[in-house]
Amino acid sequence: MTASIVDLEEAVASLPATARAVAGRILAISTTIGRLEPPPEMHEWIRKFFGSVEAVRPMEVKGGDEVRATIASSANDPFCRPETGTPADVFGRVEGRWGITASNVAKYDGFHGVLVFKEHDPLAPLDAAAVRDHLTTARRWAERALEVDPAARYYFLLWNCLWRAGGSIVHGHMQMTATRGMHYPKIELLRRQALAYDARHGSDYFDDLWVVHAALGLGTEVDGGRVMASLVPIKEREIMVLGRPGADESSLGPAIAKAVAALRAAGVVSYNMALYLPPLSPDGEDWRRFPPLARLVDRGDPANKTSDIGAMELYASSVIAADPFRLAEALRA
Repeated sequence: MTASIVDLEEAVASLPATARAVAGRILAISTTIGRLEPPPEMHEWIRKFFGSVEAVRPMEVKGGDEVRATIASSANDPFCRPETGTPADVFGRVEGRWGITASNVAKYDGFHGVLVFKEHDPLAPLDAAAVRDHLTTARRWAERALEVDPAARYYFLLWNCLWRAGGSIVHGHMQMTATRGMHYPKIELLRRQALAYDARHGSDYFDDLWVVHAALGLGTEVDGGRVMASLVPIKEREIMVLGRPGADESSLGPAIAKAVAALRAAGVVSYNMALYLPPLSPDGEDWRRFPPLARLVDRGDPANKTSDIGAMELYASSVIAADPFRLAEALRA
């Protein structure tokens, strides 16, 4: 099993023939070494930050105490009393065991709701049953929106945990949107790319993605959900959770709970999650092989004043420091 991302080329070369062929179709890998000439005055600083034991330990969340204090001080916010502190959608509210829906005041689509957790603390323990309940409640919200507008068939679920990840309210919550015309561009692009991959290689893109990650020791199955520490993360410590085509997204509940637990075990307190799904009703396009897919990503230390996204990420390619093989160890734990 590969010990580090720096050994990736050798690891792929040593895979069994079938897995190696899949990796060749789906990945482009190259290795390079950056060099520099530091002045003597920098040597001690370099040893301190890159040549010590601390350089290879998991990074401590420097803002941990501040995060806990902020969560505690924000209790009794409007989300703690959603029936009176938030508006309802035109079709009313949907309530589950662990959450209740509200209408988002600052909408970025015609249907834009909030799933308000009954637990204020967004970092409270989250088990598979709670995740399943959240996914089921959010799906019921989307189905209610579809009843009001049958063209609003493209449902999207997102979770911005804490301000570092774009959460404007501390209280635990997810968000749901339902749009018309076509799915959101990144989801539609993935659908088209998967179809093009199948047409070119005669193989399912999502299955091949799993084959490569599993063969390299980066994938684990959790109650039928295929969980991967991504080799091509959008940002630090991205986890992908693949279901099976045609399956309900609630089947991903245990796997998503495991992914969240792995991130938290790695010291992550602020993260994003997105759920990619086929449309709620047929739209004339081919979604037959598109599985329910959840993506979760670390957004960094909430106390850090430096953004984790810059011009490279926006216009070129993601810059990643975290080793997915370390994340895979947390997923297997």
